[in-house]
Amino acid sequence: MGSGLSAISCCQRRTEAEGPSCTEYQPLLADRERQAVATLVKLFENDTRISFYEGEPLRALTVLARSDVHHLQLSAATAFSEISEFDVRAVTREALAPILYLLQSMYADVQQGASSALGNLAGVSENKRLIVELGGLELLVRQMLSPSTDAQINSVGCITNLAADEENKLAIARSGALVPLVRLGRSRDMRVQRNATGALLNMTHRAELRQMLVAAGAVTVLGELLQAKDEETLYYAITALSNIAVDSDGRDALWKAQAGLVAELLHIMQTRKIKVQAQVALTLRNLASDARYQLAIVQHGGLDALLPLLQSSYTALVVSAAACLRNLSIHADNEDPIICAGLLPELMDLVPQADQPELQCHAIATIRNLAANNGSDKQAFLDAGLFDRFQMTLEVKGVQPQVLCELAAAFSVFALNDQLWRPIVELGICRLLVQLLRCGHMDTEYNTCLALGSLVGKGHPEAAEELMRFWPRGLRKALLQALTLPEYAASNVRPGALWVIMALLNSRPAVVRKTLRSDAPILTAIESIGGSRVSSSSTCTSASWGLLPSIFGASTKPEDPDESTLNADNETAVVDDGFAPEVQRMHSLARQIVALVQDSD
Repeated sequence: MGSGLSAISCCQRRTEAEGPSCTEYQPLLADRERQAVATLVKLFENDTRISFYEGEPLRALTVLARSDVHHLQLSAATAFSEISEFDVRAVTREALAPILYLLQSMYADVQQGASSALGNLAGVSENKRLIVELGGLELLVRQMLSPSTDAQINSVGCITNLAADEENKLAIARSGALVPLVRLGRSRDMRVQRNATGALLNMTHRAELRQMLVAAGAVTVLGELLQAKDEETLYYAITALSNIAVDSDGRDALWKAQAGLVAELLHIMQTRKIKVQAQVALTLRNLASDARYQLAIVQHGGLDALLPLLQSSYTALVVSAAACLRNLSIHADNEDPIICAGLLPELMDLVPQADQPELQCHAIATIRNLAANNGSDKQAFLDAGLFDRFQMTLEVKGVQPQVLCELAAAFSVFALNDQLWRPIVELGICRLLVQLLRCGHMDTEYNTCLALGSLVGKGHPEAAEELMRFWPRGLRKALLQALTLPEYAASNVRPGALWVIMALLNSRPAVVRKTLRSDAPILTAIESIGGSRVSSSSTCTSASWGLLPSIFGASTKPEDPDESTLNADNETAVVDDGFAPEVQRMHSLARQIVALVQDSD
């Protein structure tokens, strides 16, 4: 433990042993200060394991901290700094108070020791908020403005730790810390630069703070830091840019301020370590939530850069590459380039990987997006083993709910395609889809209804015949269950079930009409929906109608920007008008079905 403790004991020894040679110091020490020094020396000699954050040791250090004598202040600051190196724990207000007092000292070396101690203690969650509550932020901002590199390192490091606490982030932004942090991101000292970039990263986890960072000029500095030689600084900068790219305003700012951003990121992804490569791919994924970036990434050779990542044995790289491709595949103009780049077989191989559900979801969604363009040739999908992989995945027990949901959504797209609907019928996949209707997960059941309804809605008689074969073998029971769900639990499944029945009626009116006429429970459930009053508490959403094809004229190209990074905010608007239009449409559809069934023709 060295310099801080030896400084105290050295001063005391000279006073006692050398007498007159130390008289110049004697008048500067008050009785309380001399007593504090003596107490600490005695404590060090008798017990080196003592706690300095409470009791007599803390009182003695507090006396030295509040002294007007430089070397006593320095002794206290150094002691706190060294103690906090090995004894890091939650402390009280009384323990933090002398450290914060030392941070206001007129002496730079004292400030440095105090900021070092504060940074160490700020690593403990309980201390983070207490430091801010006691006014530590303002003092640290002053330290950031110091010309001393050591002061900058310590103060920025402390703010980095404080910013890891969610409740502190807004206080830090309002303290005036953002502009100094951005400026120190350009420091020539690698340690200052790394700490400043880490602090900026920790401030990007909330939308309002990201906007404040953009206003403070962080986008330009973070773009410059892509040239950083230090791997950690580079990683922090890329991750911060990734978080800023979550918001459309952030992507606008990046597009305007960083013309060469995509090219620079792709260069980094091909030349740096795995950790950085994975983060670059995730950053490109977030950027690709915008159509302009979806095109720019492909135009700058992004697909060739992603292919090796997709083939990597390192899971994080594969997941990040697949996530990026998921968003790139949204743009219809990217379909051919992705297929020509040889990525489709790689994606197909990822679909059955049951031990990696996130990876499965990204791969399935990408394939779905690519297949959504009905005007292009889909032979490449069939050659790549589309239905072998998807059927194999559906037949595995214990598939994760989110994967089942993606599979069902994909089949709802395949069913609308002129080249892809027939294998669903001929390979017996309808049986598996009917089973999915009773999986117990509302979104999956709704997507499955879309798939079955779309399959029959294309007007191909063999599709309707195949589905009616399963009416007594699970389809009827699943539809009845969906139709009779309590209103609070019906979600989108009820309109989906109605859509399947309507599609069957349109395809094979005589057979289905006869079947429904003889099925009192099904018909009663439909009549109940058609005759019930619309209430503001209904859980049927407009989104459920927006995806129903044919009847309501929806697009078959799903919008699927995957922006799931740090604290991206999702909000749902609730309209309480008492007569929700989407529910009125569901009731209207139910009444149409009843009318068709009761039609004497």
